[in-house]
Amino acid sequence: MVSQATYDLVLHQDADPTTSGVAICGFSTVGMVGVIAASHVIRQLNLNQLGTVLNPEFPAMALVHHEVPKHPVRVYQGDGVGVFTAEVRFGPERDVLFANTVLDWFTKGGFDQLIVIDGVARENMDDREDSLYGVSSSPEGRARLKKAGIEPVRQGIVAGIAGYLIAEGDRLGLDVTAILADCNPMYPDARAAALAIEAVTDITGIDIPLSSLLEDARKIEDSVREVFENSQ
Repeated sequence: MVSQATYDLVLHQDADPTTSGVAICGFSTVGMVGVIAASHVIRQLNLNQLGTVLNPEFPAMALVHHEVPKHPVRVYQGDGVGVFTAEVRFGPERDVLFANTVLDWFTKGGFDQLIVIDGVARENMDDREDSLYGVSSSPEGRARLKKAGIEPVRQGIVAGIAGYLIAEGDRLGLDVTAILADCNPMYPDARAAALAIEAVTDITGIDIPLSSLLEDARKIEDSVREVFENSQ
């Protein structure tokens, strides 16, 4: 049972916080991989917003999508799927509170497994080969990663929200898996997000179309290339 301090999750009127199945979370961290992936899952699966995470210390702002204003930290749910996303970047001093809020939502929602999508900075920027890694807190999760052919992290450190969540998953006996995609930390890496979503499909069997996200990846890469060439 999660008892640590959390942020307030304010549910919409008539929202039912309980479901089952797969919970996914993504934050605005390295390469924006987590938030790009989470946003794509929300759109493709047509998930409904369940609630908003609020705190007086959050910056006062609204993110406008298709003329609709939204708070930056939100939760969504659909048939057997839930998504927790934060579309602005917060300082690392908030990581534990955010992670505990995700765990509170996950346990109270009755989900079976939690998948955290995050990016890791590619060491060699000239290396165009996309790599993906996985870590899971449970034997079942590790078996799913192996079956999907995802390279496990055998030794090392997973930092930030993803690291805290898989460590707490181990401590609390929860099924928590981190999908970590090699990415370019200099710009939003939609191609790395697509690779991570493909892994989510392999692990869960949930069909999440990728064509529109790969198109976004090409646009982002073309834009960055144009800026680079102009700077020369």
